[in-house]
Amino acid sequence: MSRRLALQCSIALILLSPAVWGAGSAAPLPSPACRGTLYLTLDTGSMQSADTIATILQRHQVKATFFVANEPTWRGDHALDDSWRDFWRARAREGHHFGNHTWFHATLVKDLPSGDILTRGGDHAPREFDKAGFCQNLQRVNERFKTLTGQSLEPLWRAPGGHLTPNAASWAGDCGFPQHVGWSPAGLLGDELPSEKYPNPRLLNQALTHLKDGDILMMHLGIRSRHDPFVRVFEPLITGLQARGFCFATLPKASQ
Repeated sequence: MSRRLALQCSIALILLSPAVWGAGSAAPLPSPACRGTLYLTLDTGSMQSADTIATILQRHQVKATFFVANEPTWRGDHALDDSWRDFWRARAREGHHFGNHTWFHATLVKDLPSGDILTRGGDHAPREFDKAGFCQNLQRVNERFKTLTGQSLEPLWRAPGGHLTPNAASWAGDCGFPQHVGWSPAGLLGDELPSEKYPNPRLLNQALTHLKDGDILMMHLGIRSRHDPFVRVFEPLITGLQARGFCFATLPKASQ
């Protein structure tokens, strides 16, 4: 065999090698090292953007932590009705995490002299919760989510609006949800704010400029009152953060 023919054969063998082509191009290319980690959290809200958000997360291989409440949705049902079973099951299969956002999604106003917690808003009139009622407000979400998906929530919860009372902070651990999760100042993405005053380009630029390693982001799966839905800039937000070297992880953090 001539030297030239031998060289051609060697090149052909190299080009056919799995080490070059990644075993038939099946193996993904290695991801660049993360320059920082962000924690995307998604509260239920009206759910009108839920499918779009889920598609974007899947397309860009982003894992998020969903905080689940039985809120009324844009379809006229509730987020934990059987009609949302397929949605939640699909997100569970994709490897997302899930925390508790309370069943009634009522704001915790204050602790009363009686020791009960006064709440307002949500899908019901103002009410008072003693410890047993407060625990039921959390545990009912976990039970329903497990019925829908076959898995339990993480031991995480988020009070509606982030409003805590001393009793709520004390009781939640006894109810099975010891860790309350808020959000970082720069992580409040603003999707619930009026778009006339806080347009999407402004919110997008604000997030891309100020988010830093370790920040917890918060947005909703839909907000009825916002005229220009934030979901229209959600994909540029994800790709922009990834281009800046950020990776996404679920809660609880690995160190917790």
